[in-house]
Amino acid sequence: MNCGCEATASTGLLDLFDARTLMIAAATPVAGVERLPLEAAGGRVLAEPVQAQLDMPGVDNSAMDGYALRLADLAATGGSLPVVQRIPAGAGVQCLAEGGCARIFTGAPLPRGADAVVPQERTSVDAAGRVHFPAEVLAGANIRCRGEELRAGEALLDPGARLSPSAVALLASQGIASVTVRRRLRVALISTGDEVIEPGQAWTPGAVYNSNGAMLRQLLAAQGCECLDLGVVVDTPRALAQAFLRARETADLVLCTGGVSVGEEDHVRPVLETLGGLDFHGVAIKPGKPFALGYLGPSREAGTPLIGLPGNPVASLVGWQLLALPFVQGRQGRTPTPLQAFPVVAGFSRRAPRGRRELLRVVLDWRQGRPVARLAGGQGSHMLGAACQAHGYLMIDPDTCVEEGHAYAYCPGAQFLD
Repeated sequence: MNCGCEATASTGLLDLFDARTLMIAAATPVAGVERLPLEAAGGRVLAEPVQAQLDMPGVDNSAMDGYALRLADLAATGGSLPVVQRIPAGAGVQCLAEGGCARIFTGAPLPRGADAVVPQERTSVDAAGRVHFPAEVLAGANIRCRGEELRAGEALLDPGARLSPSAVALLASQGIASVTVRRRLRVALISTGDEVIEPGQAWTPGAVYNSNGAMLRQLLAAQGCECLDLGVVVDTPRALAQAFLRARETADLVLCTGGVSVGEEDHVRPVLETLGGLDFHGVAIKPGKPFALGYLGPSREAGTPLIGLPGNPVASLVGWQLLALPFVQGRQGRTPTPLQAFPVVAGFSRRAPRGRRELLRVVLDWRQGRPVARLAGGQGSHMLGAACQAHGYLMIDPDTCVEEGHAYAYCPGAQFLD
């Protein structure tokens, strides 16, 4: 099929995955730890290994509400037994009396001598109070064995783990009341542009509200970072240099938006090269091409890293998700997970992106019983509506036309929230 595609070189632009690899390699963890009570540690990054203190479960226990029995007793009595004990959750370990069964509840310790639990719904009780069991009862049925999940001394969580609610629950289940975590990453946020004003200010023709600042504050907070918002800086080299110097002294990372392209009013790159150095500038993606990584200070090792995001809000979001986020996670001491993608059929056709990999904002339509990607709306790098509605990205290789019914790599947006 001749779709009218033209191969166009993007000289000097890094491939997305090469840029991502460089970002991850450059992200050295910050120093500094603190000990926190468990209730205050949610979302923080673990700084040291944690070992299990207890076997999990701590004792053999019942997985069901039902009856604990000894199979030999059941065989000897022809399939029915009297109830001789009642064992609720929290009771101590008891011995099962011979010739009878124990009424037992989920999580209750299995009595010594019992070798099976039968759920109550598979039994019946006669007028005399005897419990009648099914013909086949298997040894070990519905029993949670001591230590089947964990043994005391085994690794519980590794350093670099982010303490999710389930991780906090796992620590609590071991009786662990406090943990050592890395200190919060301090990120200085700078928005640039003479036209940029803050929400709540009076709008005038040509003004643009600072959506990037609002967005990035939320994204940094979601990652557990401490955000030092330095506000909007006007488009002059002097003002930008002053903001960079202030940020360098107070933050572990500088994150700026706008002014990172190559126009006459784009001062981030020349100021950065004056005050530090540039690792790379420009990535072959659409949106998000004017992305930069550098540092402020005498060297990369001794300086403060700086990430320059594009000014257009969707381009800034894409740059954050695909490139800045793994760098932030690496600075936190986490191991960034590989980019998740799987094939999804396109429900539309579209001309090829020329020379750059394009990230199309799409929603998944399940009405046909399988996911079909459909455009979420306008795809301009300034169009936040589609980014707000999108479930993820359809990643289209350079100079590749999208053909309806063909499958392309789909990156779910949920992966960028962890």
